[in-house]
Amino acid sequence: MKFARKAAPAAVAALALTLTACAQSDRDTGGDTAKSGGDVKDTITFGAAGAPELFDPFYATDGETFRVTRQMMEGLVGIKAGTAEIEPELAKSWEPSADGKTWTFKLRDDVKFWDGEPFNGEAVCYNMERMFDQNEVAAGGPAGYWADVMGAFKSDAANALYQSCTAPDPTTAVIKISRSTSKFPTALSLDSFSMQSPKALKEGDANNVTKQGEGFGYPAYSKNPVGTGPYKLDKYDEANKTVTLVRNDDYWGEKAKTAKIVFKIIPDESTRRQELEAGSIDGYDLPNPADWKGLKEAGNDVLVRPAFNILYLGLNPEKNPKLKDLKVRQALYYALNRDQMVKTQLPEGATVATQFMPDTVSGYNKDLKPYAYDPDKAKSLLKEAGAEGMTLTFAYPSAVSRPYMPDPQKIYEALRGDLEAVGIKVNVVTKPWNGGYLDTVDNGGFDAWLLGWTGDYDSPDNFIGTFFANLKANDFHTSATSYGAQLSKDLQAADAIVDENERSAAYQKLNQQIMEEYLPGLAISHSPPALVVSKKVKGLVASPLTAEEFSTVTVTK
Repeated sequence: MKFARKAAPAAVAALALTLTACAQSDRDTGGDTAKSGGDVKDTITFGAAGAPELFDPFYATDGETFRVTRQMMEGLVGIKAGTAEIEPELAKSWEPSADGKTWTFKLRDDVKFWDGEPFNGEAVCYNMERMFDQNEVAAGGPAGYWADVMGAFKSDAANALYQSCTAPDPTTAVIKISRSTSKFPTALSLDSFSMQSPKALKEGDANNVTKQGEGFGYPAYSKNPVGTGPYKLDKYDEANKTVTLVRNDDYWGEKAKTAKIVFKIIPDESTRRQELEAGSIDGYDLPNPADWKGLKEAGNDVLVRPAFNILYLGLNPEKNPKLKDLKVRQALYYALNRDQMVKTQLPEGATVATQFMPDTVSGYNKDLKPYAYDPDKAKSLLKEAGAEGMTLTFAYPSAVSRPYMPDPQKIYEALRGDLEAVGIKVNVVTKPWNGGYLDTVDNGGFDAWLLGWTGDYDSPDNFIGTFFANLKANDFHTSATSYGAQLSKDLQAADAIVDENERSAAYQKLNQQIMEEYLPGLAISHSPPALVVSKKVKGLVASPLTAEEFSTVTVTK
């Protein structure tokens, strides 16, 4: 998610979402604060847990890529620092029609892309149409955020939420959608929907995504995008595993306080800690919960975010037909000792999940109870289903830590042991996060896998809607089930309910159905993630969306 650039960071606020029909910009562009004093370093060095797959945020799906691109790119709608509340970014205000289907955005008139091209209504519409018009390869995989939010692409326009964009004048863009929805315009704050230079997109043949083995091939533009943000891409040194960004001195708002950001890719968490202690990095994400106390005692600042996430065990009934049987899916759930896993593998404050969203989101069903740890019941259900001794190809990611999954291998080993204890034969598979794992999940290559989700915005649609509403494109392959079409229909209907209380009640009912009648996957846990910075770092605001902004940060020598 995007942060708006403010003159000074605020304290972390309570998690909230305010859907404002018409919001006015209060962004202070101020004077030139980019020049550093003598005691301030000109570079921030941050330890990243994984490598970015590319730099065009439209085709990105993971936090390590977005950590980099959100420093460079901006959208029409932004997010207030330290919260999940929307606020103006490249649009100064917005206004819906009475039926909620037409949205008029008034744009800033002082913004240029890095290549000097103007940001205006025509640029907005070019970007929207570029996202809408994807080839079959992109639509089936890397353009996943558009599919999740908008439902379909131009080739299936009748089923798409997005319908059209027009630019009556340079400072206005009018976007039409097919129905009223709770996620509009909030979803436009997603990193994937950032505005990019039309000229650069055209020249770089930006939409030319191809299939390459189990993954995807991207055009050259994806390695050198052009946005409007406070930092620009300088270079990606794959040999030395660093991504370097430099300050955009022509930025329309307050200039970045530090001239350069270096993201140093360090997959191993213990190595990240050692480099922080040695002073070779200024901070890193997802410190091991067991290290929090020691890091604080050493004088570092451990910033703990709210647990706005879900870890789940995904299931693919197309890959393994035995998973089509509800009794088998229930057996897997009863086999897992989630209480023990949460206590031993996750930080203080982590909880066992009862559904596919955290309790801070409207529509959470407080009456649902966790599936108990009951290996005898698991064995009984497997026997009833004729699935005793079944084989499960179960995967986990390497070379990464995630907010909901600090140590994927240890979590995997705990859950794998539980499955084997009830007679399931587990084929162990692991791949690097951005080296085949995510692509294989997208392509349905595993029977079961560990993955999770950190909310992009505070909405039930962003959780269970993202997972299950798009029948034709979801990782749980609900199109292969007897309930998938009905669940998709019900989720879309709930999202369109205007009355907030009625909508919340509809989502509570759907959460109950998902967990008790359908069980398309296994919701595992919620975990409060943290990041740590040295005492020399000032101005970094922790985000419940794990979407920190670095343009406000300074590092003393």
